[in-house]
Amino acid sequence: MEAKKTGVWRWGINRWLVLALIVFGALAASAYPPVRPHIQLPAEPLTGVLFTLPVIGEFRLTNTLVALALADILVLLLGLSVRRAVASGALVLKGISGAVEALLEMLYRLTESSAGRWTRHIFPWMGSIVLLVLVANWMELIPGVDSIGIIEPAEHGGYPIREVARLGDLPIVSVVPPPKGETEVEHGYQLVPYLRAVSTDLNFTLALALVSVTMTQVYGIRARGLGYFSKFFNFKELVSGSFFGGINFGVGILELISEFSKILSFTFRLFANIFAGSVLLFVIGSLVPVFAQSIFLILEFFVGMIQAIVFGLLTMIFMAQATAGHGDSGSGH
Repeated sequence: MEAKKTGVWRWGINRWLVLALIVFGALAASAYPPVRPHIQLPAEPLTGVLFTLPVIGEFRLTNTLVALALADILVLLLGLSVRRAVASGALVLKGISGAVEALLEMLYRLTESSAGRWTRHIFPWMGSIVLLVLVANWMELIPGVDSIGIIEPAEHGGYPIREVARLGDLPIVSVVPPPKGETEVEHGYQLVPYLRAVSTDLNFTLALALVSVTMTQVYGIRARGLGYFSKFFNFKELVSGSFFGGINFGVGILELISEFSKILSFTFRLFANIFAGSVLLFVIGSLVPVFAQSIFLILEFFVGMIQAIVFGLLTMIFMAQATAGHGDSGSGH
């Protein structure tokens, strides 16, 4: 009976829809062939100098700053949606609210098993970091991010532009590759996207790393007082004159160095994975513009999720270790 109901959609309508999109993508790629992507580490400014600060210097609105503001808004909307669903009295949340609840519940249980009585203090930092980084990482999967923007003259050559349509008096132009056998023009153009995944900006990952490491020290001091610094400067055993006292003092110095190395580790782990994923999507999209990029979009979906959870878990673990004194074995649970 169901086979008769489906009629011509014998194998399901979704399969035919995917096939139609592949054919449409092939026709579009032949009409407007992809160009070589413009890749650079610093975020591209969208405006001129807005103001100048004494220490920081000139401030411009960049595409990653716009993406960060959008990510913040999305995280707030997620929080409001969960709050509204809980306030409605529903016993089981559904949709996006249910997914967010399941993620946060899993993270809370992990925090509770490691941080004990400090869970209520540490979990808000961990949960906020995971949600923000998750949304920021997944923004590179949204169509239009890194592909819609302002066409500006290229500093070191580029591609010519041509008008493809008009919207009233506003021309719609496209950056096109030169014909076969010709090289780039000397004064070409490049695309500066309005939105760029904020995790591909070192300023964002460094700021998150500084927040994570700084709050780790704050909770260490709150839990153990000034005795927390004996972890790094163990003068008590040093003045004892014993051989192991000198060794323990050296270990403390290594612990201090490791705290600074955490900043570099946090910063470059997140930045390198997401930036490399963006470059991979650019390259695959320019070489094989039809269907092939979809496979790597699925890969980047899981990479973005894993990196967000790893960042949050490491923050939680470091905070839990800072609140536990030497020789503690879970007495705070």
